[in-house]
Amino acid sequence: MHQTILIIDDEKDIRTALSGILEDEGYQVLNAESGAEGIECACQELPDLILLDIWMPGMDGLETLGKLKAQLPQVTVIMISGHGTIETAVRATKLGAFDFIEKPLSLEKVLISVANALRLQELKVENAELKRSASADYELIGETPEIVAIREQIRRVATTAASVLISGENGSEKELIANSIHYNSPRRERPFITIHCSSIPEELIESELFGHEKGAFSGAASHKKGRFDQADGGTLFLDDIGELPLGTQVKILRYIQDHSFERVGGVRRITADIRIIAASARSLQQDMVAGIFSPDLYYQLSTISFRVPALRERLDDIGLLVQHFVARFFRREGGEAKAFMPDAIELLRRYSWPGNMRELINVVERILIVAPGRVISIEDIPHLSGEPLSGMGGSLPLDGALSRTALRDAREDFEREFIIHKLEENDWNISRTAELIELERSNLHRKIKSYGIDVRR
Repeated sequence: MHQTILIIDDEKDIRTALSGILEDEGYQVLNAESGAEGIECACQELPDLILLDIWMPGMDGLETLGKLKAQLPQVTVIMISGHGTIETAVRATKLGAFDFIEKPLSLEKVLISVANALRLQELKVENAELKRSASADYELIGETPEIVAIREQIRRVATTAASVLISGENGSEKELIANSIHYNSPRRERPFITIHCSSIPEELIESELFGHEKGAFSGAASHKKGRFDQADGGTLFLDDIGELPLGTQVKILRYIQDHSFERVGGVRRITADIRIIAASARSLQQDMVAGIFSPDLYYQLSTISFRVPALRERLDDIGLLVQHFVARFFRREGGEAKAFMPDAIELLRRYSWPGNMRELINVVERILIVAPGRVISIEDIPHLSGEPLSGMGGSLPLDGALSRTALRDAREDFEREFIIHKLEENDWNISRTAELIELERSNLHRKIKSYGIDVRR
């Protein structure tokens, strides 16, 4: 589709010359010989760009510019003048002009300015689309009462600077809620920094969080800023906060209380403006009783708290969730969209989803990749790892004589090969692998041990 440029100039020769050069470049050109005619044409045709002469009889260019911007705020305008002054250029810029070109016109300069202006328009559209996509990605999908209540709570909490504690099982969208709080807050243009506390070795966690000074410990060859520095003005999301050592918990508590911290090996207090959002799949209340989580930090964080329901507690949302994940997949990957039949959705609703939302996303994406047709039926649903919910009856049909034991063995073989593959991709770094596959480091250690995987390579 050709981009449209409107020329508003009372001189016919100027309109003719500009029209010719712009049409040669592939643009569609409209013409108007007065400000009033130009405004009427712009409102009807919605051009991508306007070239506007300043000195015209009747309504001059600056008055025309003001009225155009009042009616079409997003329109891009380049001003043209044969008697330009600095003062005029400044006034035009304040009224919203993109550029100011003096006569006699350099056609080369006109084309460069036009190309730059249209590229800026494209970037604005792309940015708006990215913001819409980000908004959709951070939206909590569902209509069950628990999800509706959480969305309302996010709306109320987001505008504050209060710390937040999110509890829920692994894979239950705790990070999505943290992102949603940030995106709907006044901090949305500032950084959102995530740190998975369980994936960082205990001896390095304080350096990762607070940074360190040169020589603070063996290997600290230079000064380093931490995640608190990176999050200044924005939000710091501490996932698996229950995995932090007590000493680190105390330092986070002190930051929440006085909004300052010290780097490892440093003595200077550094002030920062950070909203803390923490999450845990463990019971921090039980950890307090066991003496491994700070009561003061818990009470400071839990002033505002969210409990995220497990997927098995909101099975009525499965249809909406699948629809959302399908749309997101094809928005990301391209291609022709596919649709799930009602019987396929009903089959997905009959399982307990021990992996919660993370498992559902993986299953949906696997189906979209593997299923040959555009319509997903019950035959396209793979064997699921969850058990059927009690009272719902039935189970997924098994292919041939494949038994439950054989299916479990097949899953274990797949999981072992998957873990080995990911470890190889990450140079056998267990912490980095655990973070990338979104598994607690301790759980990955257990799986490596149970599958007899040799990591000494």
